[in-house]
Amino acid sequence: MPISLTEAKNLLSDLLANYSYQVDYLAIRLEESQGTDILLRGHKIETLSEGISIGGQVRACYKGAWGFASFNQISTLKERIEEAIAAAKLIGKEETILAPIPIIQATHVVSLTGKDPRHISLANKKELCEHYGQVLRSVDPRITTVSVRYGDSTQKVILATSEGTMLEQSWTDMEMRFAATARNGETVQTGRETTGSRKAYEDLTNLDNQVRSAAQRAVNSLALPIVQGNTYTVVIDPILTGLFVHEAFGHLSEADMAYENPDLLEVMTIGRRFGPENLQIFDGAMVSPILNGDEGEVHRGSYIYDDEGTLATTTQLIQDGVLVGRLHSRETAGKLGEVPTGNARCLDYHYPPLVRMTNTWIAPGNTPVSDLFADIKEGVYARNWLGGMTNGEMFTFSAGEAWMIRNGELAEPVRDVTLSGNVFNTLADIEAIADDFYWDESGGCGKGGQNGLPVGCGGPSLRVRNVVVGGDASEVRS
Repeated sequence: MPISLTEAKNLLSDLLANYSYQVDYLAIRLEESQGTDILLRGHKIETLSEGISIGGQVRACYKGAWGFASFNQISTLKERIEEAIAAAKLIGKEETILAPIPIIQATHVVSLTGKDPRHISLANKKELCEHYGQVLRSVDPRITTVSVRYGDSTQKVILATSEGTMLEQSWTDMEMRFAATARNGETVQTGRETTGSRKAYEDLTNLDNQVRSAAQRAVNSLALPIVQGNTYTVVIDPILTGLFVHEAFGHLSEADMAYENPDLLEVMTIGRRFGPENLQIFDGAMVSPILNGDEGEVHRGSYIYDDEGTLATTTQLIQDGVLVGRLHSRETAGKLGEVPTGNARCLDYHYPPLVRMTNTWIAPGNTPVSDLFADIKEGVYARNWLGGMTNGEMFTFSAGEAWMIRNGELAEPVRDVTLSGNVFNTLADIEAIADDFYWDESGGCGKGGQNGLPVGCGGPSLRVRNVVVGGDASEVRS
């Protein structure tokens, strides 16, 4: 922070005391972020930067309307508060409804379990990217384009509110993305891998096999036949399960999507059945039992309190196939008469918090993975993701690799496999849930212009009937 923590907290307390009476709710966030960004394309490093970003935001609520202002200089904070209050008063005409939460005065850290990326030199990070670039290029002469992207960010945040909360939090997030494109004449194929961590820099090292597999998939796909488009029974691996539950179902569980869309709210009625009795879906940022250094389960979407000061929870969304919950900010919980779930998140101080997923997963079932293929006369087995898109309740995902299933056995590999459908129909068409499970830490979620928010997703392998399988899909993962 540009001033000491004690000075910053005293300043925020004084300002809140002076301005809170003008509005129904006032929150001030100060943030210091330190990060690295590296992009290698081909043989060339195109981006190599380290930086520190300091700033903050003000949120004011008056008669149900929000005013927002962000800033880079604390010396302008009074003016930004007045701007946010003026904006809220300009449009406020209804009742401010914010679900109550406990007042918090605390400091919490999502602690690393290994090396801090801030203690690794920029030269070493660059060398790591160049090494992975060489790994991608070395797989085959038909690899024509490679890219490696590295990013890390350490954020320290102070949140102070007119209700009395004074919360200090910090965490570190890291991510790497790898891509290789292979060409043979007019045929072009791409392989991708992404990984991330909120635990240790070491999680991004020693990934040669994973990186090499991305390039090898691209090369192998050049000679594969294109899948015959049809409706199949499909078996998907845990990575595609995680992508599906996040993209196709998770966004529909974000309560701001529902209360702003009466038709969706009617569809997403609590108590409605969406899947088989053994289907359990969760979302949760809760770090348990980690508090200030004790080891605990940490994923990309993990934190202690959300960006409104609500304690992180684990929320069951579907229980025994029935919708039982949704994800909330204080405002959406208040408007829908439900309980805040700690899912109000912002990418950084430039943006207001939105209802966002954290770590979203389908719980494993009891079916051995090998039994998923039994009795499938003709189907498709799809693994890993290459890209995808969603539009409301409709989705299309492309698989990183796939095989035909014939008479209960894996048969020939195929390429250009996309899986399309309606999320509600697909949930209802789940025939079996395997007993395996995998956490995918590669997620960077986008919503409302806030792209790349760290999330985790996971699940077991699934067997689903009536899936439309066809050709090429977008290579952009939202």
